[in-house]
Amino acid sequence: MTDERAALTAFQLADSFLPVGGYSSSYALEQFVQSERVESATDLVEVLSAYLRGQVGPAELVALRAAHRAAQERDVDALIRADRRLHAVTLPAEFRESATRSGARLCDLRRKTTSDSLLQRYADRDPPQQYPAVLGAVAAIDGIPERQACLVHCYSFCSDMLGAAQRLLSLGHTDAQAALEELKPVISEAVDGSTDRGLESMAPFAPLVEIQAAAHERADRRLFVS
Repeated sequence: MTDERAALTAFQLADSFLPVGGYSSSYALEQFVQSERVESATDLVEVLSAYLRGQVGPAELVALRAAHRAAQERDVDALIRADRRLHAVTLPAEFRESATRSGARLCDLRRKTTSDSLLQRYADRDPPQQYPAVLGAVAAIDGIPERQACLVHCYSFCSDMLGAAQRLLSLGHTDAQAALEELKPVISEAVDGSTDRGLESMAPFAPLVEIQAAAHERADRRLFVS
């Protein structure tokens, strides 16, 4: 695949137009708002920074990198190990369900739109299909470099969360873009921090996020599925 086509595919994977259901999840942000822990753009940036540093970087990007390398080597067993490891260390049930639902949609979408057999062999093994693992494999198949795939995941995560925040808070488009600017250095930090981590050192630590996620699972009224 040419560099130009790989770049276009990276844009496609980062676009909210991608039909994987990211718009339906808030990953406990709804509960942060309900409990009045997030009431402003400043609060929002602090919470999303905690997600990036505590969950996305030390867990999701580690799995994504391992899946990317496995796909490059055409190693389905290694791809599934990365997928299952991330599934095991993701404690909130809603997070696991949302990530596997999105991952399955992306896997199905790419199997229908590309001729590569790796994803079919992977899906035939009935893995969890955690979204970061599937994204890593898809990126490798499409010629997207590992670091760029990590940036795509972080960007799309922040974009989805900011979209959720616009529905939960009085957050305008300009405020959302300003928040994204503030998050860019945190994204780079999360990507850098995941570089030398192997699956055995996958260690998410975001206890307040997990507490809010547990509370959201039991909420009487919810706008988002997670």
